[in-house]
Amino acid sequence: MRFRLPTVLAALLIGTFVLTTQLNYAQNSAPTTSTSQQPTSILFENVRIFNGSSAQLSAPSKVLVVDNKIKTISTTPITSVSSAGLTRIKGGDRVLMPGLIDNHVHIVLSASSEKDLIDPKVTPETIQARAEEEAKQMLLRGFTSVRDVGGPVFPVKAAIDKGTISGLRIYPSGATISQTSGHGDSRLPNERSRRFGGQVSRGELLGATFIADGRDEVLTATRENLRFGASQIKVMAGGGAATVYDPLDVTQYTLDELTEAVQAAEDWGTYVTVHAYTNRAVRRAIQAGVKCIEHGQLVDEATMQLLAQKGTWLSLQALDEAPPTATDAVREKKRQVVEGTDNAFKWAKKYNVKLAWGTDFLFVPAQNKNQNADILKLQKWLTPFETLKLITHDNAQLLALSGPRNPYPGKLGVIEEGAYADLLLVDGNPLNDLSVVANYDKNFKVIVKNGKIYKNTIN
Repeated sequence: MRFRLPTVLAALLIGTFVLTTQLNYAQNSAPTTSTSQQPTSILFENVRIFNGSSAQLSAPSKVLVVDNKIKTISTTPITSVSSAGLTRIKGGDRVLMPGLIDNHVHIVLSASSEKDLIDPKVTPETIQARAEEEAKQMLLRGFTSVRDVGGPVFPVKAAIDKGTISGLRIYPSGATISQTSGHGDSRLPNERSRRFGGQVSRGELLGATFIADGRDEVLTATRENLRFGASQIKVMAGGGAATVYDPLDVTQYTLDELTEAVQAAEDWGTYVTVHAYTNRAVRRAIQAGVKCIEHGQLVDEATMQLLAQKGTWLSLQALDEAPPTATDAVREKKRQVVEGTDNAFKWAKKYNVKLAWGTDFLFVPAQNKNQNADILKLQKWLTPFETLKLITHDNAQLLALSGPRNPYPGKLGVIEEGAYADLLLVDGNPLNDLSVVANYDKNFKVIVKNGKIYKNTIN
């Protein structure tokens, strides 16, 4: 990631994002539920259920939602429900499935272009509003939960949870943690290190990254994110494909530094996930006790076996080649990652690695609408059932790894009694035709998150 914000604008941004975060979380950051005396309820009738973990649809069923949870699932009529506050939805034999989950997003950094982030005429309020709108649009694409693995997203999450704006569930990491010269070191060549006569970097002022060297600084950066409400910690443990200054092959952070981040996160009951592509970076992260690897497309088969043996998660993406406007070096790095993706998916499946999926869009707002279409890339390696299970049930298992720091401590990614009511009523059967989920605007007839209807074209 590269940031070139003028210092004044960056200072304003951090004032907007971080100060708002502190105030929101100090007051009350808990997700809101219905506060009315009469519980609200939704009754889906005549639906066939993909429950997130079964390869077969259910028989025609009824599903009753009360407040924000699924109360009853039955193949016989549900009669013990009050008509007051009840919305009946006639399913018409459509498929009811869990909301989609994307485990690798950057909401703030994908909602504005790099050019706009540079432009001092683009106000902090505009950047914040774009992020809020993107969170809303993700929900309308059927994504009811995401893991944000880098960026100043805390205020957006707080506003959604309070009901001030509509949007999806966000599991925030806060600022990525990077060593000097690491993947999150966003300084321009003329920006000196703060250790050697320079200022705090512009990326840090934005709240997108912390440059932390040595065990003490890594501890501080980790604890700072946890203080703001991070559900997990994101550390840069290796070189980046889309960045200019750090080679793809380098290993970042010493074992001691990585271990400090892991221990600090574990003291808060949560985990560290790391950006890493190569064998050396991934193996060092595993040795340090990291619970999840982001990317990993350049590991060999033996390292993939090690991931399986240790029970380490692999959050994998099917990335695209670099655009023609990228430098030759960036295009070459991205080519290596894209070419390594095939083996990564094949070996992860062969050795039953704990697999998660995400998109990892950055700085190209027009690309965000392709979030659902990216799911179709998985057909090269996975069956429709395996894909649907991955982007619902399996991704939810990784979200739950944040333990006590889980901002939504209930079941996600499944349709079962007692689970959160994050539901999609879908035209077509995605178990037979995965493209159903790509054409979300047409096929997602009803979208429910936390027991609230955000789209309904049936009634």
